[in-house]
Amino acid sequence: MTDERTPGLVLQSPGGTRFHFDPGALCLELLPTGGPGRHSRYEILHQPSDLLKWLEESRLALPPGTVRISDDQLTAVRALRDTLWRLTAARASGTRAPDEPADHALLNRTAARPPLAPQIAPDGTSAPPLPGDGDQLASTLARDAIALFTGPHAHRIRECGADNCQLLFVDTSRPGRRRWCSMERCGNRHKVRALRARRERPEE
Repeated sequence: MTDERTPGLVLQSPGGTRFHFDPGALCLELLPTGGPGRHSRYEILHQPSDLLKWLEESRLALPPGTVRISDDQLTAVRALRDTLWRLTAARASGTRAPDEPADHALLNRTAARPPLAPQIAPDGTSAPPLPGDGDQLASTLARDAIALFTGPHAHRIRECGADNCQLLFVDTSRPGRRRWCSMERCGNRHKVRALRARRERPEE
């Protein structure tokens, strides 16, 4: 269900800088589309076509026409995203989400529905899934989240180390020392600030 491109999304900072961000899991790619509370100002999923555009750009890389999404299904995906924000942020900070049992219940109900059906191409490679709808997409996302929260990398869910960045990711690297949402953005800015601080440090 994926192509051979580098996993992740191309995001744009408030200053207009474009950068590559790979959160390490499909479900976490949904978070930059908006969210609850302070994240609502970043909302981009206003109509079903917006979610379809995200699907093409996500690691699923689904071609147009693969998924049909109704207005109600868009609302359900947005509710799932808000739940994922709360649960993921809590994992990253080592705390519990404010209403964690209810969020877990929504995740389980969503995952209980049939997901998008994967297919294999004649040459043995991954092929786009069978056509489905927004409920199947939501189930696919919920199942991915449950696999993340209960899997071997659950303890590596983190928030970007920059003071002014709230992007969340799972560190799937072998060393497990990832600190930044993207080296192109926050990692590079940290290096520049550190270099400037060393240059401005008075000589002893």
